[in-house]
Amino acid sequence: MTRKTSARDALVARRAAFQGALLDWYRASRRRMPWREAPSPYSTVVSEFMLQQTQVATVLPYFARWMAALPDFASLAAAGEETVLKLWEGLGYYSRARNLHGLAKRVAGKNLPRDAAGWRELPGVGPYTAAAVASIAFGEAVACVDGNVVRILSRLTRDGTAYRDSASASKAFAPLAQEIVNAATPGDHNQAMMELGATVCFRRGPTCLVCPVRGFCAAAGAGDPESYPRLAARATERRLVVRVWCERSGKVLLHRNAAGARRLAGLHELPTAEQAGIDAIAASGGTLLSRKTRGITRYRIEESIHLSQPPKGRLRPGLVWVRLGDLPAISLSGPHRKWTTQVLSERTR
Repeated sequence: MTRKTSARDALVARRAAFQGALLDWYRASRRRMPWREAPSPYSTVVSEFMLQQTQVATVLPYFARWMAALPDFASLAAAGEETVLKLWEGLGYYSRARNLHGLAKRVAGKNLPRDAAGWRELPGVGPYTAAAVASIAFGEAVACVDGNVVRILSRLTRDGTAYRDSASASKAFAPLAQEIVNAATPGDHNQAMMELGATVCFRRGPTCLVCPVRGFCAAAGAGDPESYPRLAARATERRLVVRVWCERSGKVLLHRNAAGARRLAGLHELPTAEQAGIDAIAASGGTLLSRKTRGITRYRIEESIHLSQPPKGRLRPGLVWVRLGDLPAISLSGPHRKWTTQVLSERTR
C-alpha cells in the first residue's frame, strides 16, 4: 500500500477516537460567536454567507448590525436592495449580499430545505455552504470541505499529491471528509474542523504541540506539516489603475456601476480616468491624493487617485455628481469608502 493509502486507512479505522478527541476539544475551547451561541437556520445562513472569503473578526460587527436590522428571512425578503447593500458595505464580494437577498425571497414564508441537496438549489449556495447549513441547522450527516479541511486532512494523511488548485484538492478530499464526519453531531464536527484550521492547524507555523488530534496526524509525526497540502503556486497579474477626484460646487464625481453588472452592481466608486473621459496620462500628472495596493483573487491592483478638473461636456453613462454631505448615505464599495473618507479628512487638516 502507498503511504497516502495506509495513512488514510489508519485514520478511517480510528475515526471514532478522532471524532471524540476533536469534539471534546471543540466544546471546551471553541471561540464564542453569536451564530453559535443563539443558533437558528437564519443566523447560520447569514453567517455562512458572510464568512465566505472573509475572516471571523471582520464579520462579527457586520453580523450584529445585520441581525439587528434584518432579524429573519421575512424581513430580509421585504428589504430593498439599497438597504441590503448598505448593511453589507465594506464586506466586499457584493454578489454574496445579492444572493442572500434572493435566497430570502425564495424561502420566506415557506418550509426550509432540510438537506444539502435542497440548499444547493438556492442562489449563492455552493457545496460547502449547503453542507454547513444542512449539518449545523438540521443535523444532516454531511461533511464540509474548504481550505481548512483540505489542510487538516492532507496533514493527517501526509498526502503528497500535487493538486492544481484548492478546488481540485477539495474535490479529492471530499470522500475522506465524509467518511470521518461524526454522524451523531455533524454540525459540531464540521465547526470543530473549521475551528481547528483557524486556530491551531495554521498554514504557516501550525501549533502542533497543542493540537487535540496530533496523535492521528502523520505529518505531525514526521515533523513536516507545513509541506502539506501541495498546491500549485498561483500566478499573479499586476494591474495599474488611475482614478480621478473631481469636485464642483460641493459635489464629487462618482461612477455608479450598472444594476446588471456582474460585480459591484449599483455601488458607487471613484471613477477611473477612462470612465470620466479624461486622458490617463494627463490625469496622473495631477496632484496625487492617495496610492493604494490591494489583492483581488489573482490580481495585484495598484491604484492612484489624482486631483483632476471635471470632464467637459455631458457626463458619460454611469457618472453622477454626489453632494459631499450625502456620501455617508450612499452605497460605496469598501475600499472607496475608506479612500473618500481619507481624502476629505486630509483636506481639512
